[in-house]
Amino acid sequence: MKIRSLLLPFAAVLMLVVSGPGCNYNSIVAQDEQVNQAWADVQSQYQRRADLVPNLVNTVKGAANFEQTTLTQVTEARSRASSIQLSAEDLNDPAKIQQFQEAQAQLSQGLGRLLAVAENYPELKATDAFRDLSAQLEGTENRINVARDRYNNEVASYNTMIRSFPTTVYAGWFGFRPKTPFQADAGAQTAPKVDFGQPGAAPAVPAPGQ
Repeated sequence: MKIRSLLLPFAAVLMLVVSGPGCNYNSIVAQDEQVNQAWADVQSQYQRRADLVPNLVNTVKGAANFEQTTLTQVTEARSRASSIQLSAEDLNDPAKIQQFQEAQAQLSQGLGRLLAVAENYPELKATDAFRDLSAQLEGTENRINVARDRYNNEVASYNTMIRSFPTTVYAGWFGFRPKTPFQADAGAQTAPKVDFGQPGAAPAVPAPGQ
């Protein structure tokens, strides 16, 4: 009886935590899953961009005397960016998120330089293949920005949930850890721009090292 009386207060506290507003285990699981789905969309959009690069490079190769260094840098950046795929568990590791961001930023910068150099080849810009790939690239960059923003919003909601009392106690029991938001530097956030409305207008190119 004595042991039972000692356990009653603990059981009451446990029930309060489990049944309290916003403390439902299933709610945390649902929010966690939304973060995972948002991240999957981020990676999908980046992969979509990577899939465009080989065709873009092959199209540009057809231009006489096109800078081979630029093509090599884009190809190598694409290879590195494609090799880094993060799982849902990796979202708890800031170092892995940073590695992913840096690889994608390098590809963004390489593509920006390639498009800038292409401005010097009007015959290349006039081809249907180059115009089509450039338009697809621009659209993909926009989708990347949307997916990245959605991921950050889901992470903010999730992190707020598991840090709020008394949910933080409940989350700790089941091993829910904070997720890492996508904090891109200036270079990663600057998407390659293609403007066909103003002939001769050069795309904005991120400064090397940003």
